[in-house]
Amino acid sequence: MKNSKCCVVVVFLVLFCLCVSATDPGSLQDFCVAAKNPNNAVFVNGLFCKDPKLAVAEDFYLADFNKPGVIKSPVGSNVTQANVAQIPGLNTLGISMARIDYAPMGLNPPHTHPRATEILVVLEGTLHVGFVTSNPENKLFTKVLYKGDVFVFPVGLIHFQANVGKTPAVAIAALSSQNPGVITIANAVFGSKAPINDDVLAKAFQVDKKVVDYLQSQFWMEN
Repeated sequence: MKNSKCCVVVVFLVLFCLCVSATDPGSLQDFCVAAKNPNNAVFVNGLFCKDPKLAVAEDFYLADFNKPGVIKSPVGSNVTQANVAQIPGLNTLGISMARIDYAPMGLNPPHTHPRATEILVVLEGTLHVGFVTSNPENKLFTKVLYKGDVFVFPVGLIHFQANVGKTPAVAIAALSSQNPGVITIANAVFGSKAPINDDVLAKAFQVDKKVVDYLQSQFWMEN
């Protein structure tokens, strides 16, 4: 009797392990279209790995992250990324960082990271930050942060940071993906290529089409 119970437990554990190992990894890109011709295919959900014997210290290194970013954006902020594109050694490790520099009254506009939760720490200045929950609540969680304060933005939710001080501000963000992605709401909605039909946007935002046409005519610059 004891042996039969042990067998049942062992079988259950084996099946459980197989199910767990068979689950898909989290997505590291927006989509993956199946390729019928292997010659047209590319490696997905990560990057090809270098032979470990050929790895060097520089693969895990990024210089000058302490230097302020040059703010050219009309919203008054600049994001300096430290993800797998800048640090090859981050591949498969599921983490990345970003430095955000804010001009006085500068804004990191409402955006989402489709593949990552973000934790932000203020190094200098005063930031008004917040995120909005999903439908139907659409509840705003907001806080004013000072030097040394930390705030979390849950994965996929729209969030923002605004410098409410009269001096420049700096923050460092850590993100739970090597390639978190970013969708800046205004850029995506009004600066898409090709443009979203203005009838659709006029009805969605409940404004006149002239307002939509004006917004679509603006230069939507990435941070």
